[in-house]
Amino acid sequence: MKNFNHLVSEQMQTMEKLLYLQSELERCEEIEEELNALQEETELESIQIEIANLRKELKDIHQLFETQTEEVIRSYQDIKVTV
Repeated sequence: MKNFNHLVSEQMQTMEKLLYLQSELERCEEIEEELNALQEETELESIQIEIANLRKELKDIHQLFETQTEEVIRSYQDIKVTV
């Protein structure tokens, strides 16, 4: 049960990171649209690079979250088997 609680705790931390990155990505995409409208090419390129980096980080965190979910499920199933 201790392992299960630990895994769930880690997964909650990952979920917080996931939600933060999603909100940051949305914020950057809004800035991108504004800069696009203003045709600020230099700043636009900079924000596009940041968006690409955030998308990659978000994808990585999402994969970690999925892995953690599988671990939580396995841990829970182990608990059910031993009970």
